[in-house]
Amino acid sequence: MIAELVRVWASGWALSRHTPRPAEQPWGVYIEVGQAGQVGRHVLFGAHESAVREAAASVSAPHTWLKVPAEPEDVGPWLPRGWVVDEEEAGHLMAVDLSATEPVAPEGYTGSLETGGGGVAYVRVHDAAGELAAKGQVALLGREAVVDRVVTEEAHRRRGLGAFVMRTLADHAVAEGASLGVLGATDEGRALYETLGWKAHARLAACVYRP
Repeated sequence: MIAELVRVWASGWALSRHTPRPAEQPWGVYIEVGQAGQVGRHVLFGAHESAVREAAASVSAPHTWLKVPAEPEDVGPWLPRGWVVDEEEAGHLMAVDLSATEPVAPEGYTGSLETGGGGVAYVRVHDAAGELAAKGQVALLGREAVVDRVVTEEAHRRRGLGAFVMRTLADHAVAEGASLGVLGATDEGRALYETLGWKAHARLAACVYRP
């Protein structure tokens, strides 16, 4: 089950970020990102030492990342020289059976949904002055939906905006035929998502090549 959730997450992340389609590898997939701090990322489907070593050995470009469904401290000893585990970038693989809830924006805020095509929908929440207060997006993969980039601005936190964004994204995904939601969460995000019924299935260790 973990391997399939990771595969869905990787595919949805790539769609959401407008990268090339993930390329199949013996250990999982490789996503070409093309950014200064992230040339690309290998996403492993399992927490196996041999797979981590093989994926890491295939890398020659600095700022290439590995994402592994494992505890960060377990992965560290498997990495060759030049690799580091980035604790701050570690996350949690989460999933939920999606359902529609018809959420209403908290008082003083207005939510909007944009579907620009390409399988990605965007939710934005603005305050009474028109300033962006929260946002998020979802990549639709048929029966699966991958939630991404959910952010509430500092001045607007603890007002229910994150929950509103998540529920609005879920409602749209359900309307488009999705039944399973998947995401990669930070520690802070996990706390919110669990209150909405999401379940953590694995840690996501983050490793980067910095020779």
